[in-house]
Amino acid sequence: MNTQTVPVWPFVAAMAVVVTASNILVQHPFDHLGLGELLTWGAFTYPFAFLVTDLTNRRYGPQAARKVVYAGFAVAVALSVWFASPRIAIASGSAFLIAQLIDVLVFDRLRRRAWWQAPLISSVIGSVIDTVLFFSLAFAARFAFLDTALGLDDGSLGFPVAFLGGEVPLWVSLAVGDFCVKILLAVAMLAPYGALLRVIRPVPALR
Repeated sequence: MNTQTVPVWPFVAAMAVVVTASNILVQHPFDHLGLGELLTWGAFTYPFAFLVTDLTNRRYGPQAARKVVYAGFAVAVALSVWFASPRIAIASGSAFLIAQLIDVLVFDRLRRRAWWQAPLISSVIGSVIDTVLFFSLAFAARFAFLDTALGLDDGSLGFPVAFLGGEVPLWVSLAVGDFCVKILLAVAMLAPYGALLRVIRPVPALR
């Protein structure tokens, strides 16, 4: 068996659903418990992208996982142009591609360690990269030229909000809140990952 005949389409479909939903939900603050300036709904869905990538990597290896990332990236960006703004699509696509490819690399390097280390460490590193890239490209004022180039109004979230006794741009507080949730969910994702270990076993011919 080679990676050209590997049935990865369920993973591709799952990735497209997760990233498209996240692109839409990240534009909506989590207006509960007073967290509207710290959190978006997208933080609750995006960590599932790392779960999909890691399960693909475990089952079929890094080459197949990268194919899922590339396919998911293409489908998600195309759909995001319809469901989200072009700037969100650019930011999401760039952050997603870089973060997921690094996740694939780190997971593959750690796959022979304790079962939880590869998915947790790769997801944490990927979440750091994804959060920094996405929120800066999507909302920071310094990247407002993307809106101008796309013929849109300035979509930056640069107005200040109270944060830890000081003031920061809204997008910074949202990035911090989203990142904290991503880390919590990265830990929570170990439960379904561990539960699927006996079902999604590595394919020896692809290792």
